[in-house]
Amino acid sequence: MSVIDILLTKNLIGKDDIRGIRTQMSSGASLDEALLAHGVKPEDILVARGEFLNMPVRSIADASVPFQVLDYIPEDSASHYRFAPIGLKDGVLEVGIVDPDNMEARDALNFLAAKKNIPYKMFLITIDDFTKIIEMYKGITGEVTQALSELETELSIDTDGFKKEDVADEAKKASENQGKSGKQQDESLIIEDAPIVKIVATIVRYAVEGEASDVHIEHMRDKVRVRFRVDGILNTSLVLPPQVHSAVVARIKVISSMRLDEKRKPQDGRFSARIDGRRVDFRVSTFPSYYGEKVEMRILDQAKGIRTLDQLGLSTKNLAMVREAMNKPYGLILITGPTGSGKSTTLYSVLSEVDRESYNVLSLEDPVEYTIEGVSQSQVRPEIGYTFETGLRTTLRQDPDIIMVGEIRDKETAQLAVQAALTGHLVFSTLHTNDSAGVIPRLIDMGVDPYLIAPTLIIAIAQRLVNLLPTGGGEPVPVDGSIKAVIDRSFADLPEQYKKEIPFSDTVMKIKPTSDCPKGTRGRMAVFEMFMMDKDIEQAVLKNPTSSEIAKIARSKGMLTLKEDAMVKAFAKTIPFEEVNKL
Repeated sequence: MSVIDILLTKNLIGKDDIRGIRTQMSSGASLDEALLAHGVKPEDILVARGEFLNMPVRSIADASVPFQVLDYIPEDSASHYRFAPIGLKDGVLEVGIVDPDNMEARDALNFLAAKKNIPYKMFLITIDDFTKIIEMYKGITGEVTQALSELETELSIDTDGFKKEDVADEAKKASENQGKSGKQQDESLIIEDAPIVKIVATIVRYAVEGEASDVHIEHMRDKVRVRFRVDGILNTSLVLPPQVHSAVVARIKVISSMRLDEKRKPQDGRFSARIDGRRVDFRVSTFPSYYGEKVEMRILDQAKGIRTLDQLGLSTKNLAMVREAMNKPYGLILITGPTGSGKSTTLYSVLSEVDRESYNVLSLEDPVEYTIEGVSQSQVRPEIGYTFETGLRTTLRQDPDIIMVGEIRDKETAQLAVQAALTGHLVFSTLHTNDSAGVIPRLIDMGVDPYLIAPTLIIAIAQRLVNLLPTGGGEPVPVDGSIKAVIDRSFADLPEQYKKEIPFSDTVMKIKPTSDCPKGTRGRMAVFEMFMMDKDIEQAVLKNPTSSEIAKIARSKGMLTLKEDAMVKAFAKTIPFEEVNKL
């Protein structure tokens, strides 16, 4: 049976398709190209080809081949013969091949296997998966492979023979050569040459260049997983052998000014590196886990971290409200949302636009992520009793005009923040509530009297993060059916005078993955929901301070919900409509 016969038997193509497929092939198209043009999935073609050749198939689903496996076949040989290592199981090298009928490729594979003295097993793979593997040679995995090869040479042992103590000593020695002065490591990470140092430097550089917000390094018993968080999603970017885990952690601890001998307790530290000509800060945390310490590195890129208010995605109306609130002489500005909703970014944007020359501006943060010129920033340390509450009491003795409190977590901090606002200070802070209307009941739950909230709260802002469409990305879909029903239902209770201001559209965009943007989205922006305190809301706070009552009044004055702000951004083709359904 031919590949076409196998697909026909499985009802993956019809008899009517065969003529068209053969016509395309006679015009120069390959069998795979002709089948794809007739709607056959790549994985179905692969399985059919495997059956025809009586050969096992393999799909590289996570596009992650361990570095030590890639080292068995040189990149130039892999590219020329179109075969590549994909795994190592029970001492047998697993090799993916695109064209198993190529006898020259088989001869070359036999030669390489004999040279490495290792048996192999072939699997049929798609050309797309082969391309992915070749890219790994060029990317982060390739650079790390080279560094580990250097390490193996220096230690005169092979990958399977790593000695933990030797590797740890190597990292410690290389790190100490740099830090003999005893000063914290700063802006020198990328120029080091020692193998373990090079591995850490490569991870850091690729994370920054890939616009990751965090790096996670985790020991998984038989491997060390390195994951980057990009646009809120964690993806595995590299797999290391377990033998180098302690050395990598030791290197990160040294540059972060942590104790090397403390592995039983969590530790926190920081370091800086100069990447692409700019300084990037890293906040580091270690966490004791079963197989070894987990490392988390938060990337704090000063050049990208602090945005102006104009860059946050605020509508014209909401931007005007925020700036009006910032210009008040005193009062409380609260931003609310769950962890990871971008509250800190908004706080920093607000803080960076206040007059720091004429006013005394102080902040209490946990931790200090970005430094702002002209602001006295202080990191709270609960372990020594320096909390937001005690810090706020001290701050009030520093003759402040504007105070930023990273988060209101308890009754004492809430009451102090309100008292500070009441006594002539402008206070910025964050809370954890589901929406803007929930700010007032939350403050009351924390023990703040309603009669103190009414005269002090200036504005309550709720926010979430949504994914952006890349420039020119997405696929247009008409606003009809279920999409229209969702939109109509959402805006049904918005007063007509405000509904006229909504820029409704006949089409929105849906996610469309491309080769340049496989996810179909790139970057994130915030959506907002906010209201300013006025006489009507003040009366509700004093008489019936429920979320529903406050939201009803704010709605009557034109407040858009988080979901509706996302809809407006979808009408503008800035975000895909799928993001609306997540809110």
